[in-house]
Amino acid sequence: MQIIDIVSYGYRKYFGVRNIDIYALPQSGSDRKYFRINDGSRKVIGAYNANPEENEAFIGFTKHFLTKGLPVPEIYASLPEQHTYFLRDLGDTNMYTWLQSNGFSEEAEKLYRKVLDKLTKFQIDGINGLDLELCYPHKSFDRQSMMWDMNYFKYMLLKLLAAPFNERRLENDFNSLCDFLLETGQDYFLYRDFQSANVMVLEGEVWFIDYQGGRKGAPQYDVASLLYDAKAHIPEESRKRLLEYHIDNFCRISGEKKEEFRGYYAGFSMIRLMQALGAFGFRGLYEKKPTFTGSIVPAIELLTSIIDSGSLPISLPELFEAIRNVPGTELYKNLKKGKIAY
Repeated sequence: MQIIDIVSYGYRKYFGVRNIDIYALPQSGSDRKYFRINDGSRKVIGAYNANPEENEAFIGFTKHFLTKGLPVPEIYASLPEQHTYFLRDLGDTNMYTWLQSNGFSEEAEKLYRKVLDKLTKFQIDGINGLDLELCYPHKSFDRQSMMWDMNYFKYMLLKLLAAPFNERRLENDFNSLCDFLLETGQDYFLYRDFQSANVMVLEGEVWFIDYQGGRKGAPQYDVASLLYDAKAHIPEESRKRLLEYHIDNFCRISGEKKEEFRGYYAGFSMIRLMQALGAFGFRGLYEKKPTFTGSIVPAIELLTSIIDSGSLPISLPELFEAIRNVPGTELYKNLKKGKIAY
């Protein structure tokens, strides 16, 4: 039985309807599959994911977030044996597609401030009373999580691009960056994939999806994920204003010190971009999906800008050199010219 038939059968059986329209939505950067369903009286999204731990995390997080008044889609039904659940349809417009249609204007900054206001609520209210046993694969953004992300960058980006580096010295720098990032607290909800494609825009309001990878962590990670989203092409001055807006708001509510937040922000921005580049390399260069290769060049440029800013208070010479070696590789040069070369 095909996946669309499993979802269709589950919907008909649970909701007691016979005739429905159902079609698959475009797949993005995960193995989850989504379907839009219309039975004449309601429109629903049907989700299929063969990973039961991810499903439990998403459903459990959603129920918790709804009790906190956070804007996440209501889940109408869950069929664990079919790896399927049904949730509210939030439409087709996310922040990324909204920016493609409207550009980055003053209105875009206002929308981003709405997103950042909700991020603060996710980080502070979202962790309060959350069952951390739901978190998958880790309860916190710990050393193992960080090393996984950095090695993802090494194997799926640096090696696939054939960028030169010294293996031992790079591993030493990875450990140094981990040591530095683990100095700060891990007392907040870390959304993990807080980027433009996971923020829906419906009737001028923002809604949030794809938080099943959430866990405890530091507050800098998610704002870095949003503001250093390579697909969004946020102007530098807007990025600075939005960061200061978030720091002011988050620190006023949480009681955290602004200086400490800023002190670790560059490091979390780096590791987030490294994780994203690993994903772009895996999906684009390894799985040969051109949608993802287009983000490699802007992400490397953003990562280089952080290095050049001198805002990271620790020395990571081999990591910096490896990143600076990327633009000299032949494959990167082809990507920058707009060529999809594998």
